Amino acid sequence: MADIKDLKEYAEVNNVPIMQEDGIDFLTTFIIKKQIKNVLEIGTAIGYSAIMMARADKDVHVTTIERDETRYMEALKNIKKFDLEDRITLIFNDALNVKLDGEFDLIFIDAAKGKNKDFFEHFENNLGIDGYIITDNMYFHGYVEMEESEIPSKNIQGIVRKIKDYTYFLENHMLYKTTIYDIGDGIAVTERRG
Repeated sequence: MADIKDLKEYAEVNNVPIMQEDGIDFLTTFIIKKQIKNVLEIGTAIGYSAIMMARADKDVHVTTIERDETRYMEALKNIKKFDLEDRITLIFNDALNVKLDGEFDLIFIDAAKGKNKDFFEHFENNLGIDGYIITDNMYFHGYVEMEESEIPSKNIQGIVRKIKDYTYFLENHMLYKTTIYDIGDGIAVTERRG
C-alpha cells in the first residue's frame, strides 16, 4: 500500500517543492466543502497535491500538467502506486502550450511563480461559472514581504516582482474577487464577482 509519508520524504530528499501541510489541508478541505469534482492543476511536480486532491473525495477527477520530464515520470509512478490512474490525468507539456476543452470547478496554479498571470489568463476560459482559481506560494517563502534590497539574488527579486504584479492583477480585476489566506506559503482564492 502506498504511503503519503514516502512522497513527502522523496520531495525533501530530492528538493522538490510540495505544498506545506496546512496548505494541503486547506486545499483538500476546500474541495470537500465546495463539492469540487473536476480539478485542473498547473504544476504536477511528483504528483503529491494531485494525489491528495483526488483522495479528498472519490468523485474528484484531476487533470494535471507537468513540463519537467523527471518529475513527470516520478508523478506517473506515484499515481500508479496510489491506484489513481483512472482519476488523475497527467499531461507532459509546458502548460502554456496546452489547450483544453471543457470546464473545471477548480483551477489550481502551483507552477513557475513568475508565470502565474500567464497561467491564469491562459486557462480562465476553462473555469466553470461557479468555479475557483487557487494559487499557491503568494508569499514565496517570505520574500514577498521583504524589501527588495534584502532579497538575496536578482533572480528571486524578479520572481517577487512578478508575484507582486500578479497580486495587484488579482486584487484589481473587474471580473474576479480574490482573498489571500495566511496559510502555508500564502494561498489566493479567486472567484467570479456577482
